[in-house]
Amino acid sequence: MAEWSFITNHGLVLVTIAKQPLITAREIGDIVGITERAAYKIIKDLNESGYITKLKVGRRNKYKIHPDVPIKDEISDSAVSELLVILGWKRRGRKK
Repeated sequence: MAEWSFITNHGLVLVTIAKQPLITAREIGDIVGITERAAYKIIKDLNESGYITKLKVGRRNKYKIHPDVPIKDEISDSAVSELLVILGWKRRGRKK
């Protein structure tokens, strides 16, 4: 496996959450290859930046993706949904 990746851990956590909105931080860490603590920090960053909202469902969290938020970079004006679709996310029906 390569020692580097085109997609950052933040991007990998975001796409993991997009595919599995009821996933735990521990499960995210296992999938992405980071610690649970690192997953928590990234979830916090994504929440504070407006990419996701964390909702409490009983004793668990459920995550809501905000696909129309722009990707934070200087070279594109793309929304995060475009990246997520490339990485295998299937957008569900929109509320009108």
